[in-house]
Amino acid sequence: MTYIETIKREWLSNPRNDILAGIVVALALIPEAIGFSIIAGVDPRVGLYASFSIAVIISLVGGRPGMISAATAAIAVLVLPLVRTYGVDYLFAATILMGVIQVIAGFLRLNLLMQYVSRSVITGFVNALAILIFMAQLPELIGVPVLTYALVAGGLAIIYLFPYLTKAVPSPLIAILVLTALVYYTGFDVRSVGDMGELPTSLPMWLIPDVPFTLETLQIILPFSATMAAVGLLESMMTAQIVDDLTDTPSDKQREMKGQGIANFFTGFLGGMGGCAMIGQSVINVKSGGLTRLSTFVSGTFLLFLLMVLGGLVAIIPMAALVAVMIMVSIGTFSWSSIKDIRYHPWQSSVVMVVTVVVTVWTHDLAQGVLSGVILSGLFFASKVKRSFSVDSELSGDSLVRRYRVSGQVFFASSDSFVEAFDFKEVVDQVVIDVSGAQFWDISAVGTLDKAMLKFRREGTAVEIVGLNDTSAALIERFATHDKPGAEAQIGAH
Repeated sequence: MTYIETIKREWLSNPRNDILAGIVVALALIPEAIGFSIIAGVDPRVGLYASFSIAVIISLVGGRPGMISAATAAIAVLVLPLVRTYGVDYLFAATILMGVIQVIAGFLRLNLLMQYVSRSVITGFVNALAILIFMAQLPELIGVPVLTYALVAGGLAIIYLFPYLTKAVPSPLIAILVLTALVYYTGFDVRSVGDMGELPTSLPMWLIPDVPFTLETLQIILPFSATMAAVGLLESMMTAQIVDDLTDTPSDKQREMKGQGIANFFTGFLGGMGGCAMIGQSVINVKSGGLTRLSTFVSGTFLLFLLMVLGGLVAIIPMAALVAVMIMVSIGTFSWSSIKDIRYHPWQSSVVMVVTVVVTVWTHDLAQGVLSGVILSGLFFASKVKRSFSVDSELSGDSLVRRYRVSGQVFFASSDSFVEAFDFKEVVDQVVIDVSGAQFWDISAVGTLDKAMLKFRREGTAVEIVGLNDTSAALIERFATHDKPGAEAQIGAH
């Protein structure tokens, strides 16, 4: 595919829908970016500049067209201690280092770790995020005038009913425009975007963080940068997978990792905080018709346009309109079929999904929730593989030879069962261990084989191993000790 064809496919294949979707996303980004800035303990400009910078840069260098990246709550909560203790310039420095780490991770192809995240974990991640998105709207729904509820209900009605009239314009954009006009002309006293914080009126400036360029500074920011990089990449890879599923198109996750790093690196020099992919905004974008890089680019550039040119109009947008949009995102993000599937899926898969949801919602940390799900998936998988392991045996007609047939996977979880399957006290001349149906995976498996061989020899029984495949034979040849001098003396060590 030529460069021109790539440009057309990734930028110009869906221009009208991409531009309109980008406008919707830009409007929704403003209150979130301000809110995330408050969480991080910094001026609203830090979050807004970051959202502009990351969105524009990732549209150029990212690996998942149509995905929205900007300042996020997951990163904001991580940097609060750094800002409180050392100041905002250390945040900028940490963001720059975060970008460097993410680029390195991309070159190391750490995106391949996503292969070990099960479908149950992804479903739990999606459901937890939907719940967190809804919970984030509660401050705008508690202790507010009844009028606010009416506006939110009206906004939801427009969002879900307007598409029956036409899909030419995204219904969330219509809802925002209608509710803003209604509040402006009626003078309803409800919270607006302007009440969230002061909007910037100047362009972001290139700056060098005012921190000492010393090893001590590196020691301060490195732990924060490493955590920010890990959480940001985890959320971005998970979100990329979800957008892949929503659009039924593939993405280049290694390029996305590098792109996230490049975006955060330059954002630090523009006075912004770190960020990553945003599943909520990405869902808004896709459901509003945004599919290519153009939609992401428009969301960033239009965000800056809104702040610089239309700041006065943006400030009067009622929060109820944006809350309605985010509730729509929450409803659309949640995998409602997963509730029904609990009855039909294996119980282990359902437990993994539920635990991922519970841990994520309880800690408000998507990384902890996903990590819990991955660990639990690994334990269930190891248990399942262990259950497939078996050993049977038969005695020769002359009662002199016992032949054991080992089937399944021999590894750390099944190693005890391997040793327990043998009768070391049986009086026979020879034991044959047939492993043609087995696979040895790790040094724990090799150690148990050593243990069995040495115990048989200690009882005066000749023992022979047959049927080793090439990979098992190579592992045993490299790490086994039963044929080495002094092996009998080491039996207690296994």
